[in-house]
Amino acid sequence: MPNAFTAPHFQNDKAARKFIEKIRWPDGVVCGHCGTVGTAYATSKEGVYRCAEKFCRKDFTVTTGTVMESSHVPLHKWLMGFYLMSASKKGMSAHQLHRSLGVTYKTAWFMAHRIREAMRAGGITPMGGAGKIVEADETYYGKMEKPHVSPQRRGRPYNPRGSRGPKGKRAIVALVERGGSVRTFHVGVADQVTVRKIVSDNVDRESRLHTDESKLYFGASEEFASHETVKHSAKEYVRGDVHTNCAEGYFSIFKRGMRGIYQHCREKHLHRYLAEYDFRYNHRVALGFDDGERAALAVKGAEGKRLTYRQPN
Repeated sequence: MPNAFTAPHFQNDKAARKFIEKIRWPDGVVCGHCGTVGTAYATSKEGVYRCAEKFCRKDFTVTTGTVMESSHVPLHKWLMGFYLMSASKKGMSAHQLHRSLGVTYKTAWFMAHRIREAMRAGGITPMGGAGKIVEADETYYGKMEKPHVSPQRRGRPYNPRGSRGPKGKRAIVALVERGGSVRTFHVGVADQVTVRKIVSDNVDRESRLHTDESKLYFGASEEFASHETVKHSAKEYVRGDVHTNCAEGYFSIFKRGMRGIYQHCREKHLHRYLAEYDFRYNHRVALGFDDGERAALAVKGAEGKRLTYRQPN
């Protein structure tokens, strides 16, 4: 990233505020409380606006209603954090953020989780479509803090000692549209009911579904245009255009980053780390995005999201 931080919005708060306003308010100032466009006016305080609507009349800034609201971290450091986490393919640890931004480790940790929240995608538009391929696969990463206990096994371990399988690991299901985006889901247990529901809710019925020979996808051919599989147990990984290599490639990037960069992740935070890797994959260079555009999209994604951590009384 040569000279990446020489831009004015990485150097001072006034330029950073103008930069964020341009991203968030391209059509005019938007009230952070009532959502009215173009009626607010600037107050005597730098960066503070007041809504002119009679029923509102509240003050707000460009960070109101975002993950940056009420933060004491300078805005130019927020932008640097967004850029660093968007540009680092395998992620950036809170320790590295704390050294790069000159903030405390605790502040960097909070910032990193808020930026991941901004990266989290919404919407339920089905993936794939007529003639398109969606790959479905599952993997396991990290030890579950509360191992799943199957009611049918009457309290016995889900996987007995010596057997193959997850053995109390956290289950992750990924759906990857060939040449497109990815969606991942951290689930309590990757059983047939759970996985089939995820696939059914998120994949267009006209899509071609590609999986391995797992029984989790048994009967999927009845729901989609086709269900084609590769048999990994027989060392078959590609047959024509049938494979799950895109999903496995995503898992490879995710696991390398989690082991090499983050090293430890509480299970309750896993979905945010997945959102971070999803975001970078869905806005990768191959789809026409560069580091600056990716960071700007992350800033825009901060709208309407808050993430607070409060100590118990």
